[in-house]
Amino acid sequence: MIKVSHCIFRSLLRTFSFAICLLPVSLSVYAQQKLNVAIAGLNHDHVYLIMNSYQKAEVNIIGIAESNPELVNRFKTRYKIPNSIFYQNLTDLLSRKKPDVVLAYNAISDHLAVVEAAAPFGIPLMVEKPLAVSVKQAERIAALASKYKVHVLTNYETTWYPSNQEIYKNIKTANSIGPLRKIIVHDGHQGPKEIGVSKEFLSWLTDPDKNGAGALVDFGCYGANLMTWLMDGQLPISVTAITHQIKPDVYPKVDDDATILLEYPTATGIIEASWNWPFSIKDMEVFGTTGYLQAVNEKDLRSKIKGKSDYQVYKAQPLAPAYANHLSYLSAVLKGDIDPGNDLSSLKNNIAVVKILEAAKISAKTGKKVMLK
Repeated sequence: MIKVSHCIFRSLLRTFSFAICLLPVSLSVYAQQKLNVAIAGLNHDHVYLIMNSYQKAEVNIIGIAESNPELVNRFKTRYKIPNSIFYQNLTDLLSRKKPDVVLAYNAISDHLAVVEAAAPFGIPLMVEKPLAVSVKQAERIAALASKYKVHVLTNYETTWYPSNQEIYKNIKTANSIGPLRKIIVHDGHQGPKEIGVSKEFLSWLTDPDKNGAGALVDFGCYGANLMTWLMDGQLPISVTAITHQIKPDVYPKVDDDATILLEYPTATGIIEASWNWPFSIKDMEVFGTTGYLQAVNEKDLRSKIKGKSDYQVYKAQPLAPAYANHLSYLSAVLKGDIDPGNDLSSLKNNIAVVKILEAAKISAKTGKKVMLK
């Protein structure tokens, strides 16, 4: 009995020793799988998300293109980033470094210039929402992506909400509420100045040329993105929009409240985007012929089925690792494990988003319905 136990012990010891020998190799492989990213711009406050990932050693930042010395010093000091990482412009950076992807954190109007700089190097990109300030710019981005065969993806916070992804599966896979009839999306907060965004972010966010509009673009893009996804990529027949300047003394150049109506052949989409909500909100309601689903927030869902008297409230299931966040998704796309197709981040979806937003701006200005088909 003692002899058998001794043999088992020796076997376990050999196995443990072998595992210890392999551990550095495993860690090395994991380190190599981290994305090497270049950052274009630091004046979009969503950049703090990638900086937090950098601090957690979840991503390698190999270059930052930023010409504003105040921003450079701020980020250099806060995140202990060496001088060698910073460049005056993206072209200079990419002529010296070869990142896996470029992440753009700058004004929406500057996205095209970022693509023009990175695409000829064959480097894929992800920009913060929305893709572009105009259809003309969006189509130019699409042409560059096609010419140089690179991915150009768009990042939305709501893409990584388990609640939204579960609603999509319930509709498209389980057919739990029947054909869609109405989609209502609420997005926004009390206002960018009211919530204390950085002065650099506020400067271009409230500039109609750099942002494209105010709340209509800043938060209207979320609803357009989600509706295009749920409607399988099809454009609406028409777009009608109403905008307000509820706080003209705070936001004199842009709208701060927008309601956008999308007409589909058998469904209606309503986007409510505002810088005048009493609190931050990002939710979505979906009505089908046999039921109702609501993404109350990132994790919570509410549902009701035809014939049932009570609403059901429950937690969404965790997302698959590749869809858990933008870095995991990017890695999967770049490896060829995911085809963006009509995903929320896809170029196809986000060209449609820009078309919807441009039509909404025209409608709000003219007071007329704008036909897209």
